[in-house]
Amino acid sequence: MSHHGAADEGFGPVADAFARNFTEGAELGAAVTVFVGGRKVVDLWGGIADGRTGRAWEEDTVLPVMSCAKAVVSVCAHLLAQQGKLDLDAPVAAYWPEFARHGKERITTRMVLDHTAGIPLAEQHLTFEEVTAWTPVIRALEEQRPLWEPGTAYEYHAHAFGFVVGEVIRRLTGLTPGAWFRKAVADDLGLRTWIGLPPEELPGMARLAEAAGRPALPDADALPMRSLTMNGVLPFPGLDDPHGYNGPALLTAEIPGAGAVSSARGLATLYAAATTGVAGAPRLLTADTLSDAVRPRSGGASWSGLPDFGARYGTGFLLDSPFRRLLGPRSFASSGAGGQFAFGDDAFGVGFAYTANLMGGSGDRRAERLIEALRECVAS
Repeated sequence: MSHHGAADEGFGPVADAFARNFTEGAELGAAVTVFVGGRKVVDLWGGIADGRTGRAWEEDTVLPVMSCAKAVVSVCAHLLAQQGKLDLDAPVAAYWPEFARHGKERITTRMVLDHTAGIPLAEQHLTFEEVTAWTPVIRALEEQRPLWEPGTAYEYHAHAFGFVVGEVIRRLTGLTPGAWFRKAVADDLGLRTWIGLPPEELPGMARLAEAAGRPALPDADALPMRSLTMNGVLPFPGLDDPHGYNGPALLTAEIPGAGAVSSARGLATLYAAATTGVAGAPRLLTADTLSDAVRPRSGGASWSGLPDFGARYGTGFLLDSPFRRLLGPRSFASSGAGGQFAFGDDAFGVGFAYTANLMGGSGDRRAERLIEALRECVAS
């Protein structure tokens, strides 16, 4: 496979790792973009965007990047905090009074961002139409009781993360998180990154496919799966279900915890903008803001009994941890189901993103290889 794009001198190992992923048969279509010091040093793409038609992957191809959406929401929250409009340690109810019901009075935005709020899902059963209408989910979260004392245990808040923090953003700005992100960040930077994909972008989107031999999913009735699927409303992976991640109905709605669509270049630019600034603009997030974001907050075995997979979280971001070794203690990241991965690091001035439409499972080392190669480049 001949890939397209370029890697600057000194970053050939990243290009080699990208090519290796294809030659070893681990890719259908993919892209990787890296910024260092606000300058794009790697921008590569190749393969097939749609396995049904053979349509090629282009330089600006977008695809569902799943929980990389959490980085979009987290950047918005930290920006509002940096502007003095949001206190991450104040109760959510200070901005959203109706949230203060059934033992949620002391839950803070930070607890949601670090997955310790005790509300990993809304247990009320909703329809797909209700989930994609926003307000019914907000009402269900208002009625939800914490499953544990908030702030005392960890459980991945797959979708509640985006809806709770997203409603705080809406209360503060008058815009849903996807709309505020475009207004405050993405439009000025020209990012091909959305929560709520414009319908005109659907024809050029890459189509997700499942790699052979992916491991079986947990029991659908287990808390982690109910959180991931919103009680079975959002099929996972269920790619070709009408309500799945290849479906317009899901991707054009605002599902802020796991419903972003982006190019690799869009995510990498977002992280580069946060760490160093791009195109001569000042950085989005100050050093103090990032110091707050990368302070370890949670991880380990989950409240529901999932074992410790090595993931450690700061405020809104995955940190350098056994789950995924990055560049160091200033690295902050987001991981999407099937292999999507993006991170920034202001100590090294890095913004990185990798996207792929062949969804891998356990043992998938595609992103890891690219990060290892990048580490070699920036450390030399």
